[in-house]
Amino acid sequence: MTDLEKAKSLLKGDVTCVFVKGDEVITSTKSGIAPVMELIEQGKNLNGFSVADKIVGKAAAMLFKKVGIISVFAKVLSVSAEEYLKDHGIKFSRVLPTNYILNQKENGMCPMEETVKDISDYEEAYVALKEKIRSLKEG
Repeated sequence: MTDLEKAKSLLKGDVTCVFVKGDEVITSTKSGIAPVMELIEQGKNLNGFSVADKIVGKAAAMLFKKVGIISVFAKVLSVSAEEYLKDHGIKFSRVLPTNYILNQKENGMCPMEETVKDISDYEEAYVALKEKIRSLKEG
């Protein structure tokens, strides 16, 4: 079983995101980009990991590139995320494509997806996403 197949097999129930590299498995029940942002903040080395995630937009795709993820499975994958992964040589598969990721109220674009839509550099995206999260927390 490949790392990606193992990650996919663990993506069930409350689990929203699974990172796998060999025997190392990291799961999360948090939504959005929170799982990968937390691992970045903790200084976790994710180079060479594969990821299975329920929903992947461009923001998540850019963060996956930043940390060295090599393959991605998404139940839902936005068109811009698909293009970003393809352009950066990250293998991916998905169940459902979508034009963009919806916000929690499902009445517009996800604020994280909106934040990175015109950004191509993943480091610039990371800084912009950190700032967006901070501003959303402040309300």
